[in-house]
Amino acid sequence: MPASHPRLNARFNPLIEQLSLPPVPAVAAWGRAYDKALGPLIDLSQAVPGYPAHPDMLRLLGDAASSKAYTGYGPIEGETVLRTAYASHVAEVYGAALAEANIHITSGCNQAFVCAAMTVAGPGSTILMTEPFYFNHETTLAMMGIGTAFVPCSAENGFLPDLVSLEAAMTDGVKALALVSPNNPTGAIYPPSLLEAIFRLCQEKGIWLILDETYRDFLPQAGSRAHGLFSQSGWEETLISLYSFSKSFCIPGHRLGAITAGEAAIGQIAKIMDNLQICAPRAAQAAVAEALPLLTAWREENRQEIGRRAEALKTVMRSVSGWKLDAIGAYFAFVRHPFPGRGSAEVAEQLAKRAGISCIPGVYFGQGQDGYLRFAFANADVETIGLLEERLRNFSLS
Repeated sequence: MPASHPRLNARFNPLIEQLSLPPVPAVAAWGRAYDKALGPLIDLSQAVPGYPAHPDMLRLLGDAASSKAYTGYGPIEGETVLRTAYASHVAEVYGAALAEANIHITSGCNQAFVCAAMTVAGPGSTILMTEPFYFNHETTLAMMGIGTAFVPCSAENGFLPDLVSLEAAMTDGVKALALVSPNNPTGAIYPPSLLEAIFRLCQEKGIWLILDETYRDFLPQAGSRAHGLFSQSGWEETLISLYSFSKSFCIPGHRLGAITAGEAAIGQIAKIMDNLQICAPRAAQAAVAEALPLLTAWREENRQEIGRRAEALKTVMRSVSGWKLDAIGAYFAFVRHPFPGRGSAEVAEQLAKRAGISCIPGVYFGQGQDGYLRFAFANADVETIGLLEERLRNFSLS
């Protein structure tokens, strides 16, 4: 008889095993079950640009991808040409003195958040977040053994945090506050005065402010400055700002993000990136460095188009009873569904399968958000958004 083998003790990492499966694929499966009886699926789920990349962007990507110059490893902090170009861009946007040394390029903004979180917090410490929260931020911290604490944000206050609640939550062990503005999932835009007050509070408490500004290029007013934090004294010791090139340049598949921080923080982040990826995709970096000044007018046209889509959704939501638009801005709307006592996952699943409207259940953004759905309205053009009116009006769970 063959010798019996001892029972293996191999186990999954419990920090990973406790996580739920990614929500976007599940939502996509609901959409695939729709029979198109009411017309094509209206996809308001994942935040992707609802229009193609500019032909010049595609040309630049093709040229760089076919160049031998970008087939080897590059600098950990990012290509000098992009770091320099982006530093100049951020300096112009915020009216502040920033340089290449303040910039680290990452493979997407989710990776930028991983780097920022690991830089300032470790297992057993805590990062403070607002609720509703961006689910990838919460799961990122959970899988690294970093605790989370939440400050609830209500519709009555525009889903903005109040300073009293924030200060009360900044207890011992809290290493950072993570914010997203314009917000994912609500779309709420934090006023510059609020961000500056929060920044001063973080300075007083000796904790970091990690500010995810992925959607800052889609503010309602042209040329509006999201904040003046980079002009504040000692900002380098308190602020880490995150950005994504995916939305503005319509290249999410090329995975390119950026971190703006003090030189000391950039040095720490380089240690992390060297172990995570060594360097962000090089061809995309070269292409975006050229596209950044070249496509300024095109990006402004897209900002205006996203504004038109927001207005179209506001019009639709005013016309359907029961449904309530509690917040909207940049890429997202946070919509209260008219089915009290029914979970947002059930509502979203049936909405996709029976009405052909794909969206993310509010429960993925916090247990207290089960009455909501997130509509990523930037994915659909004005005409398509108009089709929501009849489908929402006729939708029922009964």
